[in-house]
Amino acid sequence: MSRAEAPGGSEPEGWNLRYQGNEPVFTTDPSDLLGPETGGLVPGRALDLGSGEGRNALWLAQRGWRVTAVDFSDVGVAKARRLAEGLGVEVDWVVADLRSYHPPEDTFDVVIQSFVHLPANERGAILRRASAALRPGGSILVVGYDVSHLDHGAPGGPSDPALLLTVDGLVADLAGLEIERAERRRVPVEGDEEDTGRFAVDVVVRARRVTPFRAARPAGPWLAGPGA
Repeated sequence: MSRAEAPGGSEPEGWNLRYQGNEPVFTTDPSDLLGPETGGLVPGRALDLGSGEGRNALWLAQRGWRVTAVDFSDVGVAKARRLAEGLGVEVDWVVADLRSYHPPEDTFDVVIQSFVHLPANERGAILRRASAALRPGGSILVVGYDVSHLDHGAPGGPSDPALLLTVDGLVADLAGLEIERAERRRVPVEGDEEDTGRFAVDVVVRARRVTPFRAARPAGPWLAGPGA
């Protein structure tokens, strides 16, 4: 997904309405993190969770990755398929809700999840399954709005702080992996930040599987507070 996509909500019907029409609703450019984070890797198998209109999946496929892209909007996936056909690349498109999707374990060299905002307990379950889907040595990259975006970032993204991210929360969700990057960052929006004063506040976490994966036991719902 892209940073503008939060207003579609957490159900497929809202996203199907947003994705109607022949043209992409959002940018077809990939995440600015994708090149720096994957450019030095030998292309293998990649999993894009919450693929939207396919911008990240298509970029990876054009560079030789065998990509599985999952999204719950059948309209968005259909649009991504058409874009793939136009580019002459193949992607395994899957229409599924991440909350019930179980990727095959020990399969992927890279997993990406970009701007998927769900309650902490649902997010944690998705990321535990994503971690188990990595091969030893594989990496996962998660990016989304930080909880501080509500007060300090440009308009856009979820308005419910319980759906936003924190560095500590994502690190906890990826317990059992080796954390290689975990930070907040300010990203200019609609032009140069110095000129417009508009920026987003994101969380970026990259982690690597270095041993046979054993997920930490999830905390009970009574421990999962807003923005956890």
